[in-house]
Amino acid sequence: MNISKQQYDAMVKKASPNSKSWVSIPKAFVIGGIICCVGQAIMNVFSNYGFDEKTAAGWTSVCLVFLSALLTGLGLYEKIAKHGGAGTLVPITGFANAVVSPALEFKSEGYVLGLGAKIFIISGPVILYGTVASVIYGLIYYFFLR
Repeated sequence: MNISKQQYDAMVKKASPNSKSWVSIPKAFVIGGIICCVGQAIMNVFSNYGFDEKTAAGWTSVCLVFLSALLTGLGLYEKIAKHGGAGTLVPITGFANAVVSPALEFKSEGYVLGLGAKIFIISGPVILYGTVASVIYGLIYYFFLR
């Protein structure tokens, strides 16, 4: 089947849903902001209990990852993401969701071949390149900037 570029563009335009940016962008902003406000509230609680800033930030990250994984497991994070779009992907909670979602999808295949093999299918490249980049940065710092 040979079609011209114009025919292909017309087919794509017909098949693609129209995005309502004027609605989705503010919703993403608000929901992402709510997630960040929850994180700030958690950090304030830890600070009020006497944790220093670094320790409070670490425990806040742990709590946000746990809450995101829990909400993903309960099927609630998907409902939030349906309305929040990119607002739910940007914070640390989106990363936790990206780890847990494939694990839930493939758990029927067993713990080793399903859960163990597929848990990092989405987030694996992020972890890999983050680790490699940090090693390269560390080497540059060690040999040239200290």
